[in-house]
Amino acid sequence: MNDAARGRVNAARPAVYSGPTRLQRLIHGWSANLVQMLLGLTQQLFLIPAFLHVWTGDVLAAWLAIYAAGSLVIVADAGLQLRAVNRFLAFKTCVDCDGRTQSFYASMLRIYVSVVVVLSVVLVGGVQLWPPSAILGFHEIANFDSALLVMTLGMLLTVPANLASGLYRVRGRYSRTVWLQNMALLIGQIAQVVALVVFGSLLAMAVAFVSMQVVFAAFLIGLDAPRLYPFLRRDAGRQQNRSWRWEIGQFGLALPFAAGSFTELALLNLPVLLVSSFVVDRIAVAQWGLTRVIATLLRGLCQQVSMPIAPELGHDYAIGDMERLRRLYAWGSVLVTAIVSLIVGGLLPFWQDFFTLWTHGTIPYDGPLAITLLFGSAAVAPSLLALVFAYHSNRGALLARTKLLQFAVFLVLSLVLIPRLGPLGAALAIVASDLAVQFGLLALVIMWQTLQRPLRHLAFLVAIAITIVSMGWGIGVVAASWAGGSSLAHFIAECTIWLIVVGAIASPLASWKVRARLIAIIPA
Repeated sequence: MNDAARGRVNAARPAVYSGPTRLQRLIHGWSANLVQMLLGLTQQLFLIPAFLHVWTGDVLAAWLAIYAAGSLVIVADAGLQLRAVNRFLAFKTCVDCDGRTQSFYASMLRIYVSVVVVLSVVLVGGVQLWPPSAILGFHEIANFDSALLVMTLGMLLTVPANLASGLYRVRGRYSRTVWLQNMALLIGQIAQVVALVVFGSLLAMAVAFVSMQVVFAAFLIGLDAPRLYPFLRRDAGRQQNRSWRWEIGQFGLALPFAAGSFTELALLNLPVLLVSSFVVDRIAVAQWGLTRVIATLLRGLCQQVSMPIAPELGHDYAIGDMERLRRLYAWGSVLVTAIVSLIVGGLLPFWQDFFTLWTHGTIPYDGPLAITLLFGSAAVAPSLLALVFAYHSNRGALLARTKLLQFAVFLVLSLVLIPRLGPLGAALAIVASDLAVQFGLLALVIMWQTLQRPLRHLAFLVAIAITIVSMGWGIGVVAASWAGGSSLAHFIAECTIWLIVVGAIASPLASWKVRARLIAIIPA
């Protein structure tokens, strides 16, 4: 549908969000995502000392394996959530938007329930036939198999909540589902500490963690969604019957979205395995794993900033409001780039000092590796907004082509570079595949289709990134030379000076008029 046709549909059947304004929705979404990131850090970093106070290192390793297995259950969604999100967005231009949404929601919920039932039977049978403790080397850990089964089965039961979460995104309530999940995560972490102190077993810990997630999913599907959207309560007699062929066909339509998600997951985890396989020096492997953490966090930050923007972009795209779409995409692209560039500009001068403190000097600092990953994170930042927008604008074919091509490029470069350059080869493979395919193909296609002046916008992004990274790095070098003390005191002093100087430079942004003028000059 061209812009003119979309405009006519929009004029005939306007579909707008009700409730908070767009800016309020974005702020609520970013706030919820920030809290979720902090809770994730608490779970994966700050609770570890408490676990080690009660457990041995072997038991902690077993728990981390169980937690990782539960996290991987996300692949059971198989792209169905994004398929549903795009259908819900498409219904915004229909006369009976609520009716069609309810019918599709009910049909997709039956598919989700069927998937959960089938996979649950397979999971239980697989654990009985092939005990995970024997396969993973934890046969001496008590209750390992039971704990892993409880964790994976419980997380599998939460998968249908993705459907309700997708509806919340489309209807302007993205932050609500994140806040509810944050509450479940917080209560789950408290429950883990209680289970650790009272019982101290892996099984009790798994039950404590996953039970809150199951309660969250049940509340979202059974109570909250029908209360917020009463049309979901329509009786079954009015629902459209779907054939089994239609239901199977949904998996095929969801496959391109699944391919994109699976590729992202593989690009986050496969480099660790490749470096471990090809590099003999275990110190170099440790360097890679620790340095890769910051690049992964930056990528996650880009996605967390982009996610609240994506449903808004999808809404404008669905109803044909191309002018608002262009403005929001251009503004969001600059925002993501500026945030990541500022963090990279601060990390470049201080990462070596932090790395030394973090590892207590036991792992040597690899400057070229860190610089490659940090510069790569800044360069690829705009493409992550394009990626999440593609997920919310029904560009499944584009996603499948580009993400699978990116995976192939990364794999070939890794097999060539890692044996020769070690971890630096892996970093170059990641950055090169990101720039050549995800940015050079996917992001540019999205920009070209969305913006009226894509080349000017691209040049603006490059200028913004270079300026912010250069200024941040330069201020950091000066701050390091000014800071006194040694070790931790020196690190705190240089970071404090950097924050004060950068805060003073950025202080004019507190003025609404200054922000409005800056937004007005962004090419769209």
